[in-house]
Amino acid sequence: MKTVLSLFGIAPTKLGSQEAYARELSAQLARQDWRSVLCFAAFPPEPVVSELTAPNVSIEVLESPERISTRTLRSFAAILRKHRPEIVHLHYVGFLSPYPALARLYSAKQVYFTDHTSRPAGYVPGRARFWKRVATRVINRPVTGVVCVSAFGHRCMTTLHVLPADRFNLVYNGVDTTRGAATPAAALAFRRKFGIPASRAIVTQVSWIIPEKGIGDLLAAAPLVLEKNPDVQFVVVGEGNSRDEYIRLTAQMGIQDHFTWTGLVHDPLAEGVYAAADVVCQVSRWEEVFGFTIAEAMACGKPIVATRVGGIPELVEDSQTGFLVPRGDAIRIAARISTLLAEPDLRSRLGEAGRQVAARRFDVRKNVSQLLDLYGLSSES
Repeated sequence: MKTVLSLFGIAPTKLGSQEAYARELSAQLARQDWRSVLCFAAFPPEPVVSELTAPNVSIEVLESPERISTRTLRSFAAILRKHRPEIVHLHYVGFLSPYPALARLYSAKQVYFTDHTSRPAGYVPGRARFWKRVATRVINRPVTGVVCVSAFGHRCMTTLHVLPADRFNLVYNGVDTTRGAATPAAALAFRRKFGIPASRAIVTQVSWIIPEKGIGDLLAAAPLVLEKNPDVQFVVVGEGNSRDEYIRLTAQMGIQDHFTWTGLVHDPLAEGVYAAADVVCQVSRWEEVFGFTIAEAMACGKPIVATRVGGIPELVEDSQTGFLVPRGDAIRIAARISTLLAEPDLRSRLGEAGRQVAARRFDVRKNVSQLLDLYGLSSES
């Protein structure tokens, strides 16, 4: 069997959309009689391994692939020798690296790179300096193509003029839309697990707990929401370096009883994160290249309040599937949340529209099929 090797420069810790992508890729490759080698920065925990296991799947580990060293390159070379992949696809590693050349050296016929990079706040795409353009073209000459996960990302990459424009391909990230049913049982179980009263509406953000994700702006918006409706619980799902700082801040603001910090949830869809939510926020400050959690929430039929940054407007259509607000504008964030909480029919209408958009544009099955077409394989019918 021929082989696709996907190198992910991340350590999988939960059953999220990236893991759903890996599972779906392997399933569609199996239908083409191809093997799938999934290489991560650390061995996945048991629930993830169970989700990814299939007869055509092998799981490998390349420690710290973002740090190029002799040891890392030797380990990657050993994986390449072991599996002899025809296609190598790089995710979450640097755009400039020796991996494409090494893959070609060990007989890979195609090498792809997916750009998952969010840019700093206020980033404006522009042409790279001459020496960077020359260096990039030399180093990435072995790269067959670059996959951009949003039109924003595609614009950022092509504007650099570091590779011929025809090497860049737009394939949106995808989520498992079949698991998006917002069942009352899952919602109730989530509330019980975290002690959230049935009387309180839930406003949720799922993200890394870092300033770039706008957590501080959500905290600033919370008192304004609570002034209008004291029966609201803000739920922040995830981990991050700033978590303790933000928890202390809610105590200083006197709103700690209206915030729940769940930590990492291993399977947000199955564990009712979105099922329990009345409104889902993603109020990032940096230029998000996509927004997996937005697409997940839309697939679950939830209305979104998000910032107009990066690729987010490609997911959320203002006043149609949710509301877009300016970056850092706590007053507008609070106003949009309050509007949605006060109008159940509006929540339902926007949520259903979002579900349809997610099924049409962000279904992982359709988008992996596009990727197989890019590889030159016949996609599933």
